[in-house]
Amino acid sequence: MLTYEEVKNSEAIKTYITRADESLAAPGFTEHSFAHVVYAAEKAGYILTVLGYDDRTVELAKIAGYLHDIGNLVNRKEHSQSGAVMAWSILNDMKCDPGEMATIVTAIGNHDEGSGVPVNAVAAALILADKADVRWTRVRNQDISTFDIHDRVNYSVKKSSLQISEDKTQIILELTIDNQFGSVMDYFEIFMGRMLLCRKAAERLGLQFKLIINGQPLI
Repeated sequence: MLTYEEVKNSEAIKTYITRADESLAAPGFTEHSFAHVVYAAEKAGYILTVLGYDDRTVELAKIAGYLHDIGNLVNRKEHSQSGAVMAWSILNDMKCDPGEMATIVTAIGNHDEGSGVPVNAVAAALILADKADVRWTRVRNQDISTFDIHDRVNYSVKKSSLQISEDKTQIILELTIDNQFGSVMDYFEIFMGRMLLCRKAAERLGLQFKLIINGQPLI
């Protein structure tokens, strides 16, 4: 069976992730390189582990998380769909089991808020992990005076945490925002679609999604 470590160690996949991030750097998008995809992989695995899913499902979630943004190599628009097609080809070449490959590809194809649906547990975990990665270190632009709203919102987030409650009824995204650079309203202006998808993903896992910003519950 294909493992997460095998996928991480693939030089071809490393190249696709690097070049996909370079494609996003050109128009000024935030970082989507190894820091982001490893975060998504590990956090998706954490979610399913805590909820008691079997080790193999956890492994598939990690693989999906690591591969989920390779479609940016083609174009940012509809990158989840192009990424799913790329992942199918890559995984097929790596002799991945067809059923497991279907699960991974489905998750990748449904992780974006534009058209994504948490159709299974792996997809739901990937959505939550991906959308939780908001942090100032993802901003490429070093000139604060030229920040757009996406730069301001990401740069304002000085601390973020995604955790499942002890009673396993809630998944909580907690953010600490520096209002000097961005406001809570700015966050909702660009991320409302993502938060609504997170709510659906949490429900797919039998959880309630909670968003806390600067100590105040907002969702």
